[in-house]
Amino acid sequence: MENELVSAIFERRVDFAIVVLYLAFIIAIGFMFSGKAKDPSEYFRGGGKMLWWMTGASAFMVQFSAWTFTGAAGKAYSDGLSVAVIFIGNAVGYFVSYLLVAEMFRQTRCITPVDAIRRRYGPVNEQFFTWAQVPLGVIQAGIWLNGLAIFTSAVFNISIEWTIAITGFIVMFVSLSGGAWAVVASDYVQMLVIMAISIAATAFVAFNYGITNVITEFPGHLLTNDVNYVGLFVVWCLMSITKQIFSTNNLYDASRYLVAKDSLNAKKAALLASILMFAGAFIWFLPPMATAVMGVDLSAMYPTLGNKAGDAAYLAFVDIAMPIGMVGIMIAAMFSATMSSMDTGLNRSAGIMCMNFYQPVVKKGKATDAELIVVGKIITFLFGIAIILVSLFISSLQNISLFDIMLQMGSLIQMPILIPLFLAVFVRRVPDWGPWATVIVGLLVSLASKYVLTPDLVGNIVGIDFTGRESSDLVFTISMALHLTVTTGFFFMTRLFYNGLSPVRHEEVDRLFEDLSTPVTSPAGATDADLEQRNKLGTLALVYGATIFLLPLIPQPDGRMAAVLGFGLTGGIVFVIGALLRLSARKP
Repeated sequence: MENELVSAIFERRVDFAIVVLYLAFIIAIGFMFSGKAKDPSEYFRGGGKMLWWMTGASAFMVQFSAWTFTGAAGKAYSDGLSVAVIFIGNAVGYFVSYLLVAEMFRQTRCITPVDAIRRRYGPVNEQFFTWAQVPLGVIQAGIWLNGLAIFTSAVFNISIEWTIAITGFIVMFVSLSGGAWAVVASDYVQMLVIMAISIAATAFVAFNYGITNVITEFPGHLLTNDVNYVGLFVVWCLMSITKQIFSTNNLYDASRYLVAKDSLNAKKAALLASILMFAGAFIWFLPPMATAVMGVDLSAMYPTLGNKAGDAAYLAFVDIAMPIGMVGIMIAAMFSATMSSMDTGLNRSAGIMCMNFYQPVVKKGKATDAELIVVGKIITFLFGIAIILVSLFISSLQNISLFDIMLQMGSLIQMPILIPLFLAVFVRRVPDWGPWATVIVGLLVSLASKYVLTPDLVGNIVGIDFTGRESSDLVFTISMALHLTVTTGFFFMTRLFYNGLSPVRHEEVDRLFEDLSTPVTSPAGATDADLEQRNKLGTLALVYGATIFLLPLIPQPDGRMAAVLGFGLTGGIVFVIGALLRLSARKP
């Protein structure tokens, strides 16, 4: 017993040291890209100079957070592969971006996405969507940060409050130091870490248990566990995919393509994000499903998590089946997922408040570039504090699932905002009051779906007793169905009242649609900025990959073979990509 206790303490110290090393690595990225931002365009969107692989990795990471390895993994542990539908929806959404809108969003030639909203819908909607979206982004980032804190608290016995505070301040530092350059660079490295550890964990599932065995022996039905009515599940799947298409193809989230070097790089970035998301949907959830097949009692393994123990299903697999040190890499991946979403959100929100509120409303368009950068950094700091406070509040909500929080927030709050922004580049003749009126109608629809058309009421009407899972799915499905009919229908109805725009607005909208159809091009060949991106990120990947290669030296109770496989595969992926980037950075 004493030897087991000593071994457990040793394992956690190794894991903790790996996480600290990773955080130091992320801070180094902030230093590496500090001082590059000379004007607001550089600070908030990297001057629109980033290559497709950086842009695509950042776009992918925006839709990714520690929730994937906590709330979503918990859903896979209990209900199988049904949760993968959401991520397939993301993949489909990014593929739609590749086919239709990624290049159009880049061709808005704006610094912030709300600049494009102003050009499309006017200054009233500029302020409306600024104050509607930015607070929502703070809440969402708080949810992500809380998911990370749950993991870290369970592994290292560190308070959730300390995890939230430390992570929040590191994210603030990265965003403050280098602006969009540091944010997107860290997103790329973090994407490498996440995909490498995910592939390694799936390899251990295949070698130790067999993927076929995990799928066939999963307790309950693989897709419709706790579901009596398959038709309801099919409708939920369709609504989930539709929701993700709206989430990845709206004018607000155009920010992910504004950083791209040109239209072609934006298009290729969307395709990369689609491929990564589609591949991930089939590997992220096999480890938590293997945990269920092993019959692991998560409540007993992580008693401090209470009724959220299911959210530690992925962690349990890594802890049980993989070598010492892999939990540290896993937690580093959790930090990667959360920090990448947070730093992107911080940079975008600060840019919006600075360029779309401070500049036009407070300074009446008279602020200098230097002043705007200073104000942007102050706003970044304030938003970082706000995210930390929101996360601390969410941690006190002991009886609410992270999965349900994310999904219900998306359908009840986000959808009314996304509808007019999704249709912005497809529907031209809309009065300027149409978008904000649509959002208000959508919020009323959300309230009706939440508090009037409840699963209990629907069950009583149709004479069906829904299971717990069906009731949860039905809340989302009803909300989405109403938004796609009532809210979207109201937006199109406003076209009946379209009487043209003022001459100034008419000219502004004409110029926007002309820009949308005019490609952004760049000279042939690699620029100095291109070579710098490849050189710096290649160096970072080489260093981090080489560091992981050294981890098999850690003493392993079951021999080093598993450690060589796990760390070799994880570090090898990162190292090889770093080497390829360095090779591509050589001047011809």
